[in-house]
Amino acid sequence: MERPDRLPGEPRMILRDKAASVRDTPRLELVGAGAPEIQFSPYRVFTREQWAKLRADTPMTLEPEELEALSGIIDELSVEEVEMIYLPLSRLLNLYVAAAQKLHAVSSTFLGRTDCKVPFIIGVAGSVAVGKSTTARVLRALLARWPDHPRVDLITTDGFLYPNRELEARGLLERKGVPESFDTARLLNFLADVKSGKEHIEAPIYSHFHYDILSGQKTLIERPDILIVEGLNVLQPANVHRGSDAGPFVSDFIDFSIFIDADPALIEAWYVERFMRLRSTAFRDPASFFHRYVTLTHDNAIARALEIWRTINLKNLTENILPTRPRARLILRKVEDHSVSTVALRKL
Repeated sequence: MERPDRLPGEPRMILRDKAASVRDTPRLELVGAGAPEIQFSPYRVFTREQWAKLRADTPMTLEPEELEALSGIIDELSVEEVEMIYLPLSRLLNLYVAAAQKLHAVSSTFLGRTDCKVPFIIGVAGSVAVGKSTTARVLRALLARWPDHPRVDLITTDGFLYPNRELEARGLLERKGVPESFDTARLLNFLADVKSGKEHIEAPIYSHFHYDILSGQKTLIERPDILIVEGLNVLQPANVHRGSDAGPFVSDFIDFSIFIDADPALIEAWYVERFMRLRSTAFRDPASFFHRYVTLTHDNAIARALEIWRTINLKNLTENILPTRPRARLILRKVEDHSVSTVALRKL
């Protein structure tokens, strides 16, 4: 199966799954002028049904009415989706957290120190409108129900965007979401404080309603067991210039990373659907930044949504977000109805 979202200039990559058993490693073959054939993939790919079996005896801890609150604007969570995809994932993450806690204890014993606990950080990356927030919310709810780590917090990197006035001064307001529109130094300092075990840490809050940082409002993070960090460029490496020090990456602080993946054409359709849904709800409030779009005709509103997607979000996805996908520990591949069809788990 050839990748439908191959980036310009990339060699053609074909994924061949030679058998249904997950024990068989998918074969990656690079096809191009003089390109060698690669027999090995760092990922083990599971079908939906194969992944669901890894739930084992993990109990369903969410009630159907809770799923409605956890669902997104257009991606509604079903009991089946949670049972087949998110319960196995919460079991896997619980094992990772337990292993990290044991490693920290062993390291502290070796060093003769009695360090405070260090939060386990999970990063959730992917495009605008692909369902990152929904995944982050359901994982937070499920992980908080495991007895060994009941305190689970969630932040979005949107809070670390520069305020609109700063973006406008930098000529970035029309490119909000690209890596340079984030106050990366502030985000890195925040994550460093989390990993150092600092007891009270403040994170800025972003409002999609106002399309800006909320001045004077903060989220308080108080040494959680797990912190989920959701954002466009969670896996983005730093730009390194020849002869300079790379410095830390955001991903350096992340213990387990998840990439929410889908064909860009599907994400475009979801983006437009979400835009039109908001146009008939939240955008109607005169205080909304996007209230101006309420007066557009239906066809003009769709045209405007497509323009925003293709000139800003698709460009960011192609140039900045998709290239970070191979850095993820786990990739959830979604299909048209927003369900996850395959799960790829890194072996290395």
